[in-house]
Amino acid sequence: MLVEECEDSILARLRRNQLKDDELKNIRKQVEENQADGFVIVNGLLCKEVNGDTPIVIPKLMQTSVIRQIHERGHFGSAKTEQLLKSDYWIKNMHSKVERVIQNCLACIMAAKKTGKQEGWLHPIDKETPLDTYHVDHLGPMPSTQKKYQYIFAIVDAFTKFVWLYPTKSTNTTEVLNHLMRQSAIFGNPRRIISDQGSAFTSNDFKSYCEDEGIEHITIVTGIPRGNGQIERINRTLIPLLTKLSIPHPAQWHKFVTQAQQYLNHVPSRSTGMTPFYLLFGVRMRLKENLQIREILQAENAIIFQEKRDQLRKEAHEAISKIQTENKQNYKKKRKKTK
Repeated sequence: MLVEECEDSILARLRRNQLKDDELKNIRKQVEENQADGFVIVNGLLCKEVNGDTPIVIPKLMQTSVIRQIHERGHFGSAKTEQLLKSDYWIKNMHSKVERVIQNCLACIMAAKKTGKQEGWLHPIDKETPLDTYHVDHLGPMPSTQKKYQYIFAIVDAFTKFVWLYPTKSTNTTEVLNHLMRQSAIFGNPRRIISDQGSAFTSNDFKSYCEDEGIEHITIVTGIPRGNGQIERINRTLIPLLTKLSIPHPAQWHKFVTQAQQYLNHVPSRSTGMTPFYLLFGVRMRLKENLQIREILQAENAIIFQEKRDQLRKEAHEAISKIQTENKQNYKKKRKKTK
């Protein structure tokens, strides 16, 4: 009952503010008169037709608050924030508005970190199927909590980029094996584990565990963290994310690890165009916002088609541009300046 009341409240607020928005009122009138292309009314809400989907049109009065709400899920950058927004909402000139909100986000400003070129080369390792290869490492140390947590043991599935995060009190082998056995009880064993040469992963106990479970263990070269780039990318995102989420209580960062894991697995990967959750389980992750709004409207049935099509278009555009550049250069070789 409480969820239904919450859903009704959100929908009522959207309808009310859409009706107050002069531009949207005109579009709604055109839709009702069958004179507006690209817009539809679903359950009393004005929606935009986008590649077979119908995201809700957000009125001007609510745009900043909606963008801020989505951004504050994990304080992601503009590209990922836009990806999350587009799955449910449509905002005119979304890109510039998202950037403006993020530029004024106090948590992001406080946790900003300068970056530069790092040492080492990238050596990709083949990843054939989900749950075939795990990248593992410890992140931290973090501020010690009341439960004495100081580190995060991270496991990343190489194929789907799905991440599991476990707060730990130490970096010893015992805690590592406990979490790997927990993983095994649910997902079975990976064929391969990739780690650095930390003591937890070079111990005899870890070696025995891998041998007993039939797991190939690959260690990266010391001093070249990019050899375990999957973990490095999570580290780059997770530490600032937890810092921002726990600004009021830094020593309680462990309470936000579950939320951070959820949103990391909900954000589409640049390399696949799909979320880690979808790649691993074949369904979309159900979040609070989705339950409150999207289930009331309609199921999204064109996501994969849209992502694949957009990727194909991008690749085609890049290929055409490359050929055009080559043709231009070859043509110039055969010409001379007009006298």
